Amino acid sequence: MINIFTDGACTDSRVGGWAAVLFEDGKKQVLKGREEKATNQRMEVTAAIQALVATPDGADVTVHSDSQYLIYTMSRGWKRRANLDLWDALDKLVARRKLHWDWIPGEATPEMLEAHQLANQMAGMGPARAALEPARMIDVGEKPVTRREAAARGEVRMQAATLELIKQGKLTKGDVLAVAQVAGVLASKRTPDLIPLCHPLLIESTQVEFRLDEESSKVEITARVRGAGKTGFEMEALTAVAVSALTIYDMVKAHDPRVTIGEVRLVKKSGGKSGTVELE
Repeated sequence: MINIFTDGACTDSRVGGWAAVLFEDGKKQVLKGREEKATNQRMEVTAAIQALVATPDGADVTVHSDSQYLIYTMSRGWKRRANLDLWDALDKLVARRKLHWDWIPGEATPEMLEAHQLANQMAGMGPARAALEPARMIDVGEKPVTRREAAARGEVRMQAATLELIKQGKLTKGDVLAVAQVAGVLASKRTPDLIPLCHPLLIESTQVEFRLDEESSKVEITARVRGAGKTGFEMEALTAVAVSALTIYDMVKAHDPRVTIGEVRLVKKSGGKSGTVELE
């Protein structure tokens, strides 16, 4: 199996660049080139052609690209309205190989990132960045389970009249603080679904509290999350505060277009190797 990662790029002055990174049996081959009076789509197809030329007849090949124009024209039969000379050349190469077509988002893997950077470089769009390591969760398997707690705060500022409506429960959407409290608790439990690299944790308690500061015309939010785990509950507490604040914003925005959210921060955490850390 040969895996090919291709990309094409073109500047406003129609200088095009293409690149292909090939992998076979642990061996890597890099191909790249440039073309004057090009288009981005033409460079995408050219990259695939040049890569397939470098593979033998009968090869089992998967072409990975972030170009829907290339991948879906070949795999879903999208209509060909331009670059007909290139499509004809590509068809002839495909006919002599076993091809698989895979669309993936740009820069989703180190291989795609490398092809993207090289294509940009060939098009004269600046030097390539160093390849980024793929995102990954921290391995906490060897860490001990300890009692942990995190507290976070934030605030929602508004006009004094809006704060008074909250106190009196006279807003159109109902009891603002009751809804925001439930939203914060639910959000703490959904944190791993919202923050990609957070570990799912067993939350034992989430408390969301509010203080109405009439002097500064704001609602102060405090969230405390407790449980036992191998990593802390900081993100859960911060998420609870943030979503509570967003809920308040949503419920008062029709009455107060100048409402603002701010000062969302961690104020305390305890448990684990670092022990108790108080930030306020």
